[in-house]
Amino acid sequence: MIALAVALSLVAAAFHGTWNVLVKVSGDPIVTFRRVSIVAAVVATIPLLPAWLALGRPGLSPAAAGLCLLSATLETAYLWLLSTAYRRGELSAVYPIARGSAPLLSVLVGLLVLGERLSAPQLAGVVLLLVGIAAVSVSQASGRATIPALLTGVAIAAYTSVDRVGVRLTTPWLYGWLLFTLMAIELWLSTWIASSLRWRTMSASMAPTWGQSAVIGTLMWAGYFLVLWALSLAPLAVVAPVRETAVVAVAVWGVWRLGERSRAPVKLSGAVATLAGVALLAL
Repeated sequence: MIALAVALSLVAAAFHGTWNVLVKVSGDPIVTFRRVSIVAAVVATIPLLPAWLALGRPGLSPAAAGLCLLSATLETAYLWLLSTAYRRGELSAVYPIARGSAPLLSVLVGLLVLGERLSAPQLAGVVLLLVGIAAVSVSQASGRATIPALLTGVAIAAYTSVDRVGVRLTTPWLYGWLLFTLMAIELWLSTWIASSLRWRTMSASMAPTWGQSAVIGTLMWAGYFLVLWALSLAPLAVVAPVRETAVVAVAVWGVWRLGERSRAPVKLSGAVATLAGVALLAL
């Protein structure tokens, strides 16, 4: 089962890194997310509606539904923050900061709020995460993307904590379907409000085609489902570091394919340090 969980986590990492690359190069990321969230909800509904009917129409408890709504709200905030970071900064810097800061924040909460203690390898992991995040932060031409990237990590840590509880209160795939559906509604409403108040210009010309949106939406949904599946087979200590291999892969892609070569050695070293830190924290 551990081998299967590792394989699922690797595929999920590939999916996650791929859709982030596609969003970065698609135009305005928030407009892309608005269209993609609709497609992701539809993609999730098509196979799951027959399954829901065949399995006796399972339901969600009020507690599970409430946590799902909270998670969807946090994930909507995550998409706004990530889109802001991608508009301001480079993929090879933003992605490692966002993905690396989430486990670091979880550790800090454990230390400061829950009174937890870290082992020597975990302390080394914290140091490596700090070094990695600092390295990719200073590698940017400007620091305008650092704050939204760090706040993206805050959102990731928050919704992940909610999901860990929520998926245990109901059927995971039903929870995931409702989550993506609520996100689609919330993102559409929030972008409509932002456009109406003229906070942001929302133009369909800045969005990918519906076909491209279908690819991104499918990768988002499939990656999320695979992580839930992997967590049902193996502990977080196994799944987390394998999943975060995308940190290095995305950083390499940004430098190699997107031409983000300014301070490339610093970015790549920071990405590797971030991955190593996540792995040590999972021990």
